[in-house]
Amino acid sequence: MKIAIFEIEPWERAAFEVLHAEHEVAFESGTLDNRTAGFHADAEIISTFIYSKLDRTVIEAHPRLRLIATRSTGFDHIDLEACTERGIAIANVPTYGENTVAEHVFALLLAISHRLIEAVDRTRRGDFSQAGLQGFDLQGKTFGLVGTGSIGRHAARIARGFGMEVVAYDLAPDAGAAAEIGFRYVDLAELLALADVISLHVPANRHTRHMISEPQFAAMKHGAILINTARGGIVDVRALIGALSSGRIAAAGLDVLPEEPVIREEAELLRSAFSREHDLESLLADHILLRLRNVLITPHSAFNTREAVERILDTTRANIEAFVAGRPENIVA
Repeated sequence: MKIAIFEIEPWERAAFEVLHAEHEVAFESGTLDNRTAGFHADAEIISTFIYSKLDRTVIEAHPRLRLIATRSTGFDHIDLEACTERGIAIANVPTYGENTVAEHVFALLLAISHRLIEAVDRTRRGDFSQAGLQGFDLQGKTFGLVGTGSIGRHAARIARGFGMEVVAYDLAPDAGAAAEIGFRYVDLAELLALADVISLHVPANRHTRHMISEPQFAAMKHGAILINTARGGIVDVRALIGALSSGRIAAAGLDVLPEEPVIREEAELLRSAFSREHDLESLLADHILLRLRNVLITPHSAFNTREAVERILDTTRANIEAFVAGRPENIVA
């Protein structure tokens, strides 16, 4: 069987070497998209990370394709309808970094609350003054959790460890987790009004697109902090800029942006189809956010610890092996 693995770094290849015994395995460091769809058109199994865009055109370019093994929990980069029509299975990695991403939430939050970036930059210049560096305690603040899946629950545990009160919103409340960890569920409007810090942990879909927009920012406590390590499209970035400018939001910590793949490859700006394929206003807003001093942005790296990536690779290999053996695992579509 031909297996093509995209977006793979050299050190990650070892996780898939065992597949060489029975299969032809090809590795590509780049993404899979319309430009690279012909590289391995005969592949029966494809594995990518989230920066590949597996739209209908890409899927149709692989007539023998039977499985897409995404090395992520989310699968919004894959055209589900096209896969269903072709009978192509999609397997994901349901859990790999609940602690990893939750820890990144607090890395962003602590950098904001203790003004770490400014403090480090200042001392590197030989300036040891403390003017303008006063931060705030997390203890006693209210942590608002939007989404209580595995990552959200771990973030709640960390927040409780800092002595924070935790309130949560979820369409499917987990009363057992709330009792065990020590948080309470409220509706979204109440969470926005109560929370000093709001952390997003919901998937990207048509229901969550711009879930946080102008009405939600207007309902937030004045001076709240927004943390987003989920997906960029959950937040209307233009509304976020407005909330930051007005002071409604004091700061934001973002690991995701709606047009981040384009920012990663500015060469896309030269493509003739750009204006049709991408939201130029959101792209401009992304660039504005990158330059605001009260916004910290990391390059979708919340997942990226050695341990978490190894868990992703191991689960993906297991998903491929299970599919080949006729007992598919972690199938999402």
